[in-house]
Amino acid sequence: MGITSFGFSQERVLSKNARISVLTCGNGTELYSSFGHSAFRVWDPVNKTDYVYNYGIFDFNAPNFYLNFVQGRPLFKVSKQEFSRFLFEYQYEKRWVKEQVLDLEASQKIKLYNYLENNIKPENRDYIYDYLYNNCATKIIDVIATSLGNEVDFQKEYLKEKYTFRELMGQKMATNTWGSFGIDLALGSRIDKKATTLEHTFLPDYVFYQIQHSTINGKPLVFQEKTILKERPKVKSINFLGTPMFWFSLLLAIVLFITYIDYKNEMWSKWLDVFLMFITGSAGLVLILLWFTTNHTAAAYNFNLLWAFPFNLILFYLLIAKNKLPLQLCKYCILLLVLLSIIPMVQLFGVQKFHPAFIPILLSLAVRYIFIWHKTKIN
Repeated sequence: MGITSFGFSQERVLSKNARISVLTCGNGTELYSSFGHSAFRVWDPVNKTDYVYNYGIFDFNAPNFYLNFVQGRPLFKVSKQEFSRFLFEYQYEKRWVKEQVLDLEASQKIKLYNYLENNIKPENRDYIYDYLYNNCATKIIDVIATSLGNEVDFQKEYLKEKYTFRELMGQKMATNTWGSFGIDLALGSRIDKKATTLEHTFLPDYVFYQIQHSTINGKPLVFQEKTILKERPKVKSINFLGTPMFWFSLLLAIVLFITYIDYKNEMWSKWLDVFLMFITGSAGLVLILLWFTTNHTAAAYNFNLLWAFPFNLILFYLLIAKNKLPLQLCKYCILLLVLLSIIPMVQLFGVQKFHPAFIPILLSLAVRYIFIWHKTKIN
């Protein structure tokens, strides 16, 4: 016997034995899968259907995909696929999968099921992705809240401790990695604010906890929890020689050595300063563009601009184009040193946290700024 609903233009049929679940999947080895995944499962043993509704689908070949991604407007979509095919990927990648069966009445199942079916229509399936506020994990909470309305109560005070967005990302990524370094470079102080309980659900693990601590019409939202794929131990070996801390510590050692030779022999290895000014100036220009010309809201108010200073591109030009540098360069170097000195205070007061690998970068810059100031002053 089926339950029929006419919520949309097309009839939807679901048996009374159908179950709707939230799936939570473990993290993978690639950067895009480092935070795990969430999806819906609708299993109907009577109608012999078992589908997953997945809000984490993107198409590299879609028109203007890369341009939209850079501008902070990547289009993601919801897809419907057989559960067996969905599970195969996680079996292959040796990632765990947990299931929370929702304790829904027949009418509630219909509401949620019809919402998902309507959402996979070509005219509805696309959405603008945001890695903090509108991703595959936050969609789980949004869909439940929208389809079931006030029947669901998402508990907001169950967390013993709340974290900033940056700390939450750090829970899923090793610190001394290029992925972690890139996130701390590109994303500004907005991700250093404490996330609310619901904002924690941009990570799939916290979707799992949130569903676990929510109720529907006064009863627990979860009827049953089970592990579909067990977690398999992963041996993560990080080669220190390939980490940001190694390479930037090596940079600092080179800078100290060359600066000592320059000072002792009254020389000037200008090529080193040309390199540093180009890299820091270019990085600063990219950060400015991310802040002001894209929809990457998390890139705003980025205090990395204190060291990745875009005006260093002007100094880069002067170093390669002028034989004699202007006396004003002495004051400019003092300005750069002042900017560097502000960074520890920004870190200390919790305005923005900086990656540990920035330390050798800042020391390298400070050494060369002092050297350029000295060289300009005596000339």
